Amino acid sequence: MTHDQHGLAMTGASAAAVRHYDRAIDELLHFRAEVDAEANAALAESPDFPMGHVLSAYLGLLTTEAEDARTARARFGAFLRRTDGAALLPRERAHVAAVRALLGGDFLTCGTLLARITAEHPRDALALAAGHQIDFFTGDARMLRDRVGGALTAWHDDDPHFGHVLGMYAFGLEEAGHYDRSEEVGLRAVELNPRDVWGIHAVVHTYEMQGRFGDGLRYLDARTPHWSSGTFFNVHTWWHYCLYALETGDVPRVLAIYDAVLAAGQGCMELLDAAALLWRLHLEGSEQHERWRALADAWPERVAEPFYAFNDMHAVMSYVGAGRIGEAEKLVAGREAYVAEPHPGVTNHDMTLRVGLPVCRAIVAFGRGDYESVVELLLPIRHRVNEFGGSHAQRDAVQRTLLEAALRVGRADVARMLISERIGVRPCSPYNWLKQAALADALGDGAAAALARARAGELARAATA
Repeated sequence: MTHDQHGLAMTGASAAAVRHYDRAIDELLHFRAEVDAEANAALAESPDFPMGHVLSAYLGLLTTEAEDARTARARFGAFLRRTDGAALLPRERAHVAAVRALLGGDFLTCGTLLARITAEHPRDALALAAGHQIDFFTGDARMLRDRVGGALTAWHDDDPHFGHVLGMYAFGLEEAGHYDRSEEVGLRAVELNPRDVWGIHAVVHTYEMQGRFGDGLRYLDARTPHWSSGTFFNVHTWWHYCLYALETGDVPRVLAIYDAVLAAGQGCMELLDAAALLWRLHLEGSEQHERWRALADAWPERVAEPFYAFNDMHAVMSYVGAGRIGEAEKLVAGREAYVAEPHPGVTNHDMTLRVGLPVCRAIVAFGRGDYESVVELLLPIRHRVNEFGGSHAQRDAVQRTLLEAALRVGRADVARMLISERIGVRPCSPYNWLKQAALADALGDGAAAALARARAGELARAATA
């Protein structure tokens, strides 16, 4: 029997396999692509290494790519057929059960099983990291906070991965609305490890949710070498950078970053970011026809089958942005047929039924100029869109779509309420004040509109001074 770097017992692994496994965990926590090579190297050293197979399965299943899931399913199935489950340690058996649930599409059961592992083995970095991603994919802000928070006291300052645990905790704190504490913990995580891109990401989210886009730009600019390349998370952080730049009104800068970084991404996560950014521009009347066409071309094979409703939304955005309404409607029809059949235990089924389909239908309606239908579809679900995953910042695309539709169809009551909510939470956001100006214009109050535009300009200038 061997032990990993955090003192946890493992079976079926040589010393060399354990070294590769430990390096794989380190690469995973740094979001570096080398995690795959290290995981494969561990299995090459010890082909029946249980935790090596568990790690490999999580890597395949948590990309939200259907093809990766198929590969993971085949590989893990072969491992199970030649393995005596009774010979595994209890922690290993628990991980195998969690992977089985995830293979079956049951995100919620997988998350629950991983939480039990963390309660018994709080220093199981893989259980923490995988569970953290499950909480993100299911939009569970409380568990994003408490899964890591419940393990935190088992980690110590001198542990090389303590900073990464803090980075995860900071993100959970932010999603749960504890912004001051999130900033404090996130800054500490990055202080311990300047290349902790998830910690940087947590701080960036905190500034986004507070409307502190000037602070966000300065924070990222000061650390560009540490987050901008070399990980499979750099595109997403560039996306956050673009959100800040959009608040300042610097569309040329945003498009330059899009062309240099986001347009080159080919994984689902990168395509999500690209679609979400272009959709924000689309809502403001900035049509990017060529960019939309290239993006729409990348989606069909990735959404050929129902897998993750959050991906579906961004594919529909891309089709609508490219003017390919027929393809968007075809995707919606396919998902309607999917939810019409029972899929017991498949989390994506309920995600699609409760949130994914209404959102996708609303985006198609927006593309057709049927803004009243957009309001009717999105207003009833606006407080539960978290159920199909993503962060508050990512889901804001849905909230902005609702607001823009309300303004365009003349639903001043809805628009006033939504804008008031936004200004109350983020009074320093130029976007929010520009929407206040648009509402005032619609109501014929030119003086109020002028004041709101002036306020937006002041905030944008102050952030970039």
